[in-house]
Amino acid sequence: MGGARAAPPIPLFVTSRWQAADMDPSPGWPTTELLAFDLETTGVDRFHDVPVSYALVVMRGGVLESSESAIVDPGREVPVAATAIHGITTERARTEGMALTDAVTHVGGRLVDASRRGVAIVGMKLDYDLTMLDCCYRRILGKGLADDGFCGPVLDALVLDRHFDRYRKGKRTLGDLCAEYGVAIEHAHDAVADATATLEVLGAMCRRYPELAAAPLADLHRSQTGWHREWATSFSAWRAGRGLPPLDERDGDWPIAFFESGTSRPGVTVAAV
Repeated sequence: MGGARAAPPIPLFVTSRWQAADMDPSPGWPTTELLAFDLETTGVDRFHDVPVSYALVVMRGGVLESSESAIVDPGREVPVAATAIHGITTERARTEGMALTDAVTHVGGRLVDASRRGVAIVGMKLDYDLTMLDCCYRRILGKGLADDGFCGPVLDALVLDRHFDRYRKGKRTLGDLCAEYGVAIEHAHDAVADATATLEVLGAMCRRYPELAAAPLADLHRSQTGWHREWATSFSAWRAGRGLPPLDERDGDWPIAFFESGTSRPGVTVAAV
């Protein structure tokens, strides 16, 4: 912690199918509407596990404007290991939860609407949450979020922190980022608490790194695609050098890892610099 630190410049790396060409290029996004999104889930497999709760938190001009959350009935048992993290049991999910189909359709609709309006989706490790939501959306509706118009912009606190403070040692969980940026978080692994804390972490990052706050959303969104892939490539090589299995190729995809049986992964093209 402490004063402002020098950070690498913000280049453009790649443009994927998840990014629209007409994304608003203007800066000043910290003062606009932001939509934070978080899921608590049945497990860590983003392609096959499902949500047990969600939160959508709106901030405008740095002020929390509204929040919405719900327990979700996943239609399956909630593993004991997952309950130990977020506290949602199978019984509670069945008793209090909204149907998975309704939850996925509703949350997906909110994100698509935000994307169409150019509102940034904010979260922590969103390649996990967005990929899970996209897979559920495909199973339920037969199409992905992108098919309905979702194309970002997305602001991922983990990807941004790795870039702007890449040499900091230690873990980078949401709790670690809260400690690093001086954000108080209560009830960690509650979807609303996590979404709200992520917004506050992002605000603190903007104060520490003025170049982050000044960058156009379009640049940030496209750059995060490259920053995340660079990290995944480097980390996979690090693992291989220690005799550990390399990362799955899809772990380099951001913000949504593509998964659909019988369909090829989306390609990427080099963006203009």
